[in-house]
Amino acid sequence: MMPPRVRKPRKPYRGRRSVAAALLLLLLGLLAGCAGLEGAGSAGGRPAPPPDGLSRDDLLTMIAACHLRRVAQNTDRGVTDAVVISAAERYGFEVEEMIGRSNELMREANQPTAQASLRALAGASCEELAALTGVAPSLVRFDASGNLSNTWVAVDGEIGDGFADDVITLLRNEKAVGLIISSPGGSLYEARRLGRYLRSNGLRVGVDELCTSACVDVLAGGIERYVTAGAKLGIHQSAVPKHLSSHEGGQLSVVAAALYLREMGVDDSVALAAAAVPHNKMYWISVPEALETGLATKLVSGL
Repeated sequence: MMPPRVRKPRKPYRGRRSVAAALLLLLLGLLAGCAGLEGAGSAGGRPAPPPDGLSRDDLLTMIAACHLRRVAQNTDRGVTDAVVISAAERYGFEVEEMIGRSNELMREANQPTAQASLRALAGASCEELAALTGVAPSLVRFDASGNLSNTWVAVDGEIGDGFADDVITLLRNEKAVGLIISSPGGSLYEARRLGRYLRSNGLRVGVDELCTSACVDVLAGGIERYVTAGAKLGIHQSAVPKHLSSHEGGQLSVVAAALYLREMGVDDSVALAAAAVPHNKMYWISVPEALETGLATKLVSGL
C-alpha cells in the first residue's frame, strides 16, 4: 500500500450552520457536567410534533443515545451524527435538554449490565432517526474552532493482509470523515471487514480513479458513496480458494457477495453480474448503473 494522502474536499459538509453551531455547544458541554449553557432550539420555524407512537421524551433519548454512539466510537467529544443535528432542529430540542439526557444515559451505563443495552439503543436510535429525518446516519466532526471538519484520507494500492487495520488506523489518527480509495482489488476478507467498519462508523467513501474487484466492496461500505465521471468501477468472479472445488467455491462466493451487498443496501444484482465474468476479464460498471444499483449514491465533480 502506498503512503496515504490526506485530502480536504472542495465542498464542505452540507448541514446548516445555525444547527451546527447549536450542536457545537452540546458537544462542548457533554460528559463534562457543564451547566449554564445558552439554549438553542429549532433553527427555523416551529418544531415538528413527535411522530405517532413516540413521545418527546422518547425522541430526546434517541437523539442523546445516537450522539453518544459517535462519541464512544471515536473517543472524541468533537463528533456527533448528522441525524442528531437534523432531529434536534426538526423537533426543536434545547441544548440543555440534550446535555441532561446524555449525562443520564452515561450515568446509567456505569453499571456493567447496562452498557450492552445502551450500545443496542444507540445503534437502533441512529437508524430510527435516519428514517424519521431522511438523513443518513453519518459521522460529523467539529474542529477546535467550532467549524465543520472535512478531512478525508486517500489510499492507493492492492488490498492485502492487514489492509483493513492499516486504513482504520489512518482514519482514526487523521480524524477523517471519509476515505478516497484507488485499488485494483485483492482480499475480499479485508475489503469487507473495512467496509463494515466504514458503515458502522458512519464514514463516507469516494472513488475518482480505479476501483475494481474487492475494492468495490470497500466502496459499498460507505454510508455515502461518491464517484466522479472518470471513476472506473470493475467487477468479475472471485478467485476460488484452493481448498474448495471450483463448483462449490463459486456457489459460496456468489452467495457471500450477494449477502454482503444486500447488507450494505446495494442491489445484489451486482454480485450476479460479477459471477458471469471470468476472473481474468472485467465488467466495467458505468456511473449510471452504479447509481441505479446503489453502489454509488452521488456523482460528484471531484474529490
